[in-house]
Amino acid sequence: MWRKSLIVGLTGLAVAAVAAALLTFGPGRRAAFAEYADVVINNYSDAAGMRPVVFPHWFHRIRFRCKVCHGDLGFEFKAGGNDINMLKIFDGEFCGACHNGQIAWGVENCILCHAGVPGSRTRVHNSTADRLVAPPGAAAQ
Repeated sequence: MWRKSLIVGLTGLAVAAVAAALLTFGPGRRAAFAEYADVVINNYSDAAGMRPVVFPHWFHRIRFRCKVCHGDLGFEFKAGGNDINMLKIFDGEFCGACHNGQIAWGVENCILCHAGVPGSRTRVHNSTADRLVAPPGAAAQ
């Protein structure tokens, strides 16, 4: 008897998982665009001998409304629009407002943020504009 209940329960779970996948990725669904992409931030990283920051915008966007970062914390609506540096983050500005070891993990593990490819320019990675505009020097190749 318990085996039948287990099989019915697992079957129901499998059906729910397939339904959720179809609702998320099924026909008629569009891929997420730049507002859910990663943002590469390389204002000072290369000059400091660090990898550029890769900010997982999508990860934050599915958890918070735009107002939290772009209103309350003062982030501009443009990649590279803020003069972010580690001193400001240590002082609790920008990322440091949450990434302080209390609300979210702290800044002690550099590689958690500084994970980009050296030399990458500040931009919304894989945005529509990123795909349509040729990178500098591409015409010469």
